[in-house]
Amino acid sequence: MELWSIWLIIGGILLVVEMLTFTFYLLWLGLGAVVAAAVAWIAPDAFVLQILAGCLTALILTFFTKPLTRRFRTSRGFKDVIDEMIGKQGIVLETIEPGKHGIVKVGNETWSASSNEQLLKDEIVIVVERGNTIIEVQKWGGIS
Repeated sequence: MELWSIWLIIGGILLVVEMLTFTFYLLWLGLGAVVAAAVAWIAPDAFVLQILAGCLTALILTFFTKPLTRRFRTSRGFKDVIDEMIGKQGIVLETIEPGKHGIVKVGNETWSASSNEQLLKDEIVIVVERGNTIIEVQKWGGIS
């Protein structure tokens, strides 16, 4: 298999994953892989040049489009998927002690979670806050 086709496959995979996540970072990496594929097609023996072209493309796009993506993310009507988790119910999979993390399932996803109170396995919780990778939960007081 030609190297340019491998770069195109990598770029295609990154672009498809980007469509599922909307982070924009994978978009730039995918376009970098497409540029690397073009360089590989023109200069098949210049592997280092292919990598440099792809990396440089991704870095330039990331640097120059950061203000644009920031404006898009803060625009009216844009909701981050994680922000939409606040208020949703989950179930404790691994006991949470105050000051320690446990595991909670919210929807179809599992998350590291913390709480100000002890939460035992199989208790129903509600998401009250989010961090970068850890969500804050508390006991759910409603009727299920």
